[in-house]
Amino acid sequence: MRRSDLFAIFLLVCTLLFVALLGYGELRQERDQAGREGNARLVRTLGLTDLALFTEARYTRHLSQADHHAPFQDHPLALEHFPSGSMVSPPLPWRRPL
Repeated sequence: MRRSDLFAIFLLVCTLLFVALLGYGELRQERDQAGREGNARLVRTLGLTDLALFTEARYTRHLSQADHHAPFQDHPLALEHFPSGSMVSPPLPWRRPL
């Protein structure tokens, strides 16, 4: 066999694998639809609100329900106790252009 024949076979196999993976994704998506609908029904039934992004600090658990003074703990110059506080930006009213 020539090297070009081997390369053509390699491309054919890769193409077939790619098509098989696309088909598997479609099958998986249809199969998981019932699970997503069940989760949506559970959220509606329990009345869940926001997604908890962080678990350690009360002001980073639900950003839409955060108290504006909670990040400072004791006073505005207090050191940050939790690492997730450095990933959350300040509220919009406190931001000013530099």
